[in-house]
Amino acid sequence: MTDKSKLPSRHVSVGPKSAPHRSYYYAMGLTDKDIAQPFVGVATCWNESAPCNISLSRQAQSAKKGVNENNGTPREFTTITVTDGIAMGHEGMKSSLVSREIIADSIEVSIRGHCYDGLVGIAGCDKSLPGIMMAMLRLNIPSVFLYGGSILPGKFNNKEVTVQDVFEAVGEYDAKKISEKELNDLERVACPSAGSCGGQFTANTMACVAEAIGLSIPASSSTPAPYESRDEFAYLCGKKVMELIDKQLKPRDIVNKDALVNAARIVACSGGSTNAALHLPALANEIGIDFDLLDVAKIFKETPYIVDLKPGGRYLAKDLYEIGGVPIIMKALLDGGYLNGKCITVTGKTIEENLKDIKLDTSSQKIVYSTKSPISNTGGVVGLKGNLAPDGAIVKVAGMDSLSFRGKARCFDCEEDAFDAVSKREYSAGDVIVIRYEGPKGGPGMREMLATTAAIYGQGMGEKVALITDGRFSGATRGFCVGHVSPEAACDGPIALINNGDEIYLDAESGKIELLVSVDELNKRKKILNKKANDFESGALWKFSQSVGSARYGAVTHPGGKYEKKVYSDI
Repeated sequence: MTDKSKLPSRHVSVGPKSAPHRSYYYAMGLTDKDIAQPFVGVATCWNESAPCNISLSRQAQSAKKGVNENNGTPREFTTITVTDGIAMGHEGMKSSLVSREIIADSIEVSIRGHCYDGLVGIAGCDKSLPGIMMAMLRLNIPSVFLYGGSILPGKFNNKEVTVQDVFEAVGEYDAKKISEKELNDLERVACPSAGSCGGQFTANTMACVAEAIGLSIPASSSTPAPYESRDEFAYLCGKKVMELIDKQLKPRDIVNKDALVNAARIVACSGGSTNAALHLPALANEIGIDFDLLDVAKIFKETPYIVDLKPGGRYLAKDLYEIGGVPIIMKALLDGGYLNGKCITVTGKTIEENLKDIKLDTSSQKIVYSTKSPISNTGGVVGLKGNLAPDGAIVKVAGMDSLSFRGKARCFDCEEDAFDAVSKREYSAGDVIVIRYEGPKGGPGMREMLATTAAIYGQGMGEKVALITDGRFSGATRGFCVGHVSPEAACDGPIALINNGDEIYLDAESGKIELLVSVDELNKRKKILNKKANDFESGALWKFSQSVGSARYGAVTHPGGKYEKKVYSDI
């Protein structure tokens, strides 16, 4: 029998005082043996919102079996998601980043309220991955993270397609390049199975992060969602969390500054989502580590781009799975000296030990390159800084032909106005489209702009214009699209001072983002600035806008580990 004297569940299962609590467990059919064992929360984001999430309940059952058969008592519960592909292009996207905080908070309060001893977290869509990992670091109980897996590619006109192609096809339709029937035919086949978006968009990027940071079982992230082998990984997660409880190996024993650097490396080398530059600082905040957007950007700049994945490249997550998955990327980084192999993982072994038998063979596949012969010497995502973004900004350069841009500003104070102008072709080659008041506080919610950027690409203008915003971009966005401009417009950032026709200079090689307007002129504009207010004065979006901080530090809503006096795992 497990000694519960130091486990949180002793408060609800041990001694005469726990008789009322135990009565609830008996009501659910638990036995004396079940109640005497460690309680493990199995948290999923299962729902019927999108294909990203519909396979998670199945995987949870396997995880519970892994807990049960290794002397633990699983307690399944679910939390929300907001699926970006459906929230995109309208006000629903204001809820997306907010959902990350709600996911982390809801898991925290459920675990706290019921005094669970361990956690298996299973996520599918973009914000659910960092949200669950944030909760793991916050609670600091033995935890294992499992990605629900990517979607299979669709087939259209003998070509593999993803939802990115559908978004871009809207622009093609606006430009009269395709018919409504062709658009309709594409939308029906682009997403043929359960699973998250198939390119190196945000979900797959953060799945890579989960392995690189040490919270996931090696190779568990790459298997597509429909494959039954995912259930084997889920079972292993349940088994593994019991081992971690026995050893009391906790997330904060695993995730440190070196692990965060490893995570940033894998984002950069794979041309991953710019959203990682928001989520990595948020993870760091949970454990009180200084690791902001500028730190992430520095690592991005130092890391070669070696993985040829969409949207900047040619291949999909399924293709990566077929050559060995995320461990192949990590092995390439380790061999090149870009990964700290001494970092511990949920296996109880180091990264170096986990990768001991993995070999990178660049002759038999064209997806993962050696760091000695990279696709490019700079990571697929780079940081920018300058008078337009004193606290930094981020841009994905993977697949871009030109790394600099000079053009004249075309300003919009919300995404809808920008999308409307793009749909009507009310912009020109050489324009820098500015979308502001879409930051964490000003939006509120820091919307992604995929609908707009995809429409631009679909119109054949992707390399002819640039776009900057204090909002975000989807991992599927491509082109010279600069996001996370900080400070945001609502916090009097320089982006609020841009006028139509102002010249803007962007250089991803030197890391510059400059508004070519004199200091005197900008000071004049500051004095007469009529700041735009948002329309959300109550509810969840209002609460978020009141508490959220700068995108530079992850757009988080609480002070984090630096200010903790008591960690849940120590109750």
